[in-house]
Amino acid sequence: MLDVLFEDNHVLVVNKPAGLLVHGDETGDITLADLAKEYIRVKYNKPGNVFIGVVHRLDRPVSGVVLMAKTSKALSRLNELFRSKKTQKTYWAVVQNRPQQEQGTLIHWLVKDTSRNVTKAYAKENLGARSELHYKLLRSQKEGHLLEVNPITGRSHQIRVQLSSMRCPILGDLKYGAAQPLPDKSIALHARQLQFEHPTLKKPVSVSAPAPATAAWAPFR
Repeated sequence: MLDVLFEDNHVLVVNKPAGLLVHGDETGDITLADLAKEYIRVKYNKPGNVFIGVVHRLDRPVSGVVLMAKTSKALSRLNELFRSKKTQKTYWAVVQNRPQQEQGTLIHWLVKDTSRNVTKAYAKENLGARSELHYKLLRSQKEGHLLEVNPITGRSHQIRVQLSSMRCPILGDLKYGAAQPLPDKSIALHARQLQFEHPTLKKPVSVSAPAPATAAWAPFR
């Protein structure tokens, strides 16, 4: 079942559950794109192939807002918005440890090891990709600490590795230092909000997704 947050003739925005792939991989598991195509095929009684263009991705264990295009024109224009950094993304993350500073900016150079699908962060400039994010502590509970994160760049595993680099691993993220997994194998990282210019109307659009109804998020709902 697709959780649709916003839809018109050109754009489809959905709330991706943790554990679902956005695009296909070697597992052959069903993907968010598959579900979106089936949703459109059934809703609009469309025969044959249905066009869906995925504009950006979330890691499999991450939940939240994903933007997709229903037309090739929209896909081209939305891809350009992301390339030129004219979108604003806001994430929520529940981390194990309280950050030393309640808000700040993290800058690292990231290098991805594709063979192990893991990214390493370096504090000094090197051959990696420069990566920047802003974070702010929203609330602290005994179960964890809720951060609002605004990534300026969009690197693979960026939020996960940069928060871990300041000793604040995301709950459930064993790959980047979490103490234990979450029961559903998700990590407590959620794409909370996306703001973008509509590809044809040229008006600002802001879409938010509620946090998952799981135990990791319960103290912050």
